[in-house]
Amino acid sequence: MEFLEFEVPIKEILDQIDKCKSIENESDVDITKTYNLLQKKLVETKKDIYGNLSAWQRVQLSRHPNRPYTLDYIKYICGDSFLEMHGDRNVSDDKAMIGGLGKIDNQSFMFIGTQKGYNTKTRQFRNFGMAKPEGYRKALRLMRQAEKFNIPIVTLIDTPGAYPGKDAEERGQGEAIARNIYEMMNVKVPIISVVIGEGASGGALGIGVGDKILMLENTWYSVISPESCSSILWRSWEHKEEAAEALKLTADDMLKNKLIDKIIKEPLGGAHYDPNETFESVKENILIFYKKIKSLSKNKMISTRRKKFTKIGNFRG
Repeated sequence: MEFLEFEVPIKEILDQIDKCKSIENESDVDITKTYNLLQKKLVETKKDIYGNLSAWQRVQLSRHPNRPYTLDYIKYICGDSFLEMHGDRNVSDDKAMIGGLGKIDNQSFMFIGTQKGYNTKTRQFRNFGMAKPEGYRKALRLMRQAEKFNIPIVTLIDTPGAYPGKDAEERGQGEAIARNIYEMMNVKVPIISVVIGEGASGGALGIGVGDKILMLENTWYSVISPESCSSILWRSWEHKEEAAEALKLTADDMLKNKLIDKIIKEPLGGAHYDPNETFESVKENILIFYKKIKSLSKNKMISTRRKKFTKIGNFRG
C-alpha cells in the first residue's frame, strides 16, 4: 500500500511490526509483548492522524492511488447483473464516463459514473476520469433510457473535472454539461448521486443533480480544485492548503451548508483500507434513500428536486 506524506508515522510503525514478525520467523525470540505494544501504538496513531485531518489532507485521501473507483463499487454492489452500455449515438464512446444497468436486491438501477484508471495505461485510456462532451451525452442518453422504463438512477462522482481540451470545447463541452443539468431537473425517476472521490466543478455537476446527494467522508465537492484556486489567487500552487480551507469543500462543510443530504462514514484511514465495508455502506444508503424517494409522486419528486437546487445560493439582502 502507498502512503501519503502525513501517513508516514503509520508506515514507520507498520515497518517495525513487519521487522518484529521477521525476527520471530528467523529465531525463537518471543516478540508477543513488543508486537502488542506496536499494535496499540498503531491504533492510537491512526486515530490521532485520521481524527484531525485538514481539508487538504482529505483532498489527498480522495486521490489516494489505492482508493476504489466507480467500477469497483458497481461490480461489488451489482455482481454479475451489471450490463455496461456504450456510446452517445453521435460521436463515440467516452471511456471516462461509464454507465449501464445493474440490480441491487432484485431492484434494477441505471448506474452512471466517471471512471479513473489504476496505472499509467488505464489512466490514459480513461482520460484520467475527465469526461468529454460525448461522455455527458452518453450519460444523458442512459438517463432517458432509464426514465423510459421507469428505472431509478444512481450516479457515482469521482472526477478532477470535465476535459478542458480544444477538441472537447469544439464539440460543445459547456453545452453538454448545461444540458445535463437542465434535463436532470426534469427526469421522472429517482436520482441518487454519490461523491466517492473528487467532485470537481462542472465535471461533477454534469451528473450530480439528484434527489439526494451523498458524500463519502474523505471526498470533496467544489467549483474548483485547491491547486487551481491557489494558482488564480496567488499565481502559485504553494497555497493549496490555504485554498482548500477557504473553499469549504469537505463533506462536513457541504453538510453544514445544506448542499448534501448525508455523509457516508469510511473505514479508519479511508475507503481503501476496507473497500468491502465502504461498498456495503454505499449500497445500504442507496437502498435507504431510494425507498424514501419512490414513495413520492412524480410531480412531487421533481418539484422537490428543483426546489433543492434553486434555493442554493439565494441572496438575502
